[in-house]
Amino acid sequence: MSTSTATPEVKSSGLEGMTAGKTTIASVLQDKLIYRGYTIEDMAANATFEEVSHVLLVGHKPNATELAAFEDELKAERELPELVIETLKKIAKLPNTVPMDTLRTAVSILGHLDPQCQDNSPEANLAKAKRLLAKIPTVIGHMQNVIDGKDIVAPHKTLSHAANLLYMMTGEEPSAEYARVMDISLILYAEHDFNASTFTSRVISATLSDMHGAVTGAIAALKGPLHGGANEAAMDMVKAVGTIENVGPYMQKAFDNKDKIMGFGHRVYKVGDHRAPILHAEGRKIADSLGGEALRWFEVGEAMQALMFEKKNIHPNVDFPCGLTYFVMGIPVPQYTPIFVASRITGWAAHIMEQHANNRLIRPVAEYVGEGIRPW
Repeated sequence: MSTSTATPEVKSSGLEGMTAGKTTIASVLQDKLIYRGYTIEDMAANATFEEVSHVLLVGHKPNATELAAFEDELKAERELPELVIETLKKIAKLPNTVPMDTLRTAVSILGHLDPQCQDNSPEANLAKAKRLLAKIPTVIGHMQNVIDGKDIVAPHKTLSHAANLLYMMTGEEPSAEYARVMDISLILYAEHDFNASTFTSRVISATLSDMHGAVTGAIAALKGPLHGGANEAAMDMVKAVGTIENVGPYMQKAFDNKDKIMGFGHRVYKVGDHRAPILHAEGRKIADSLGGEALRWFEVGEAMQALMFEKKNIHPNVDFPCGLTYFVMGIPVPQYTPIFVASRITGWAAHIMEQHANNRLIRPVAEYVGEGIRPW
């Protein structure tokens, strides 16, 4: 027995290609990615991550005075409450916990401790966004210290956002080259319109839930290997290939088995993710300067890219060069996606604020394809 339904027929599984709302924050087009009118290429070449964060969170490019004040605010908010530090020490090395789970829990606890947690006013939201932006790198750094069995490295008082992130994981100030490459990667990852994690944050905030809750949900969405976890999965795949000689056999087996090859293709970009060549070029410079194993990993990756394009006409997305770049910089693979969070918190917070400012509950309908009406 069949039953009729008033809901419209689903035109696209997974909402692919469907417009779900309006935003002034970013535009993802086939030929460009724009943050509030600025192209990603222009920002990667000429801006710092702090400047880009100000554009996303405050809404405009800062002048010198505004930028200095913004940077000082972030530096002043880097330290974590003791409860968060003690929690990190207890959970970061649990056998079934991965860094993204630890980070998710830490952000949730920060919500309990933030005096403005339940206040969704524009002023409170901006203040909370700045605090989260400042503290997430500290969570990542402390977490890595615990995993490594080392003493906690306190946040640096003067280093940039990107340099401080690297410093806290290692206890050593990074070179200017490493700090700038990290800075560029954070710029490239900062925002990407209604991707899965951002849409998650907007769905949560559309119920008038708080920023910490929406960000916690976004972290859970970003964790998955089909979203933010792709950079980790991509590097694990390159490590499994191992050598240039193994690229052909490995890739052919994946093609034959119809296995998903991580770090390639994109739900929106059909002619290539234009963030990818920017980060690839920066990572390749580091690999060239290091030589040896670092250069070999990039050569394996480049051989994979060439074969993927030759056989499938598919380009790498930004996660592929990200995995390679972070790896040759010595960053532990499980921290790649948490570092993504240290960047994307700016985009998430901007969208949460935009949603709260002009809210309408996000409530789509589903096309029912189950059993017809039947007696109990």
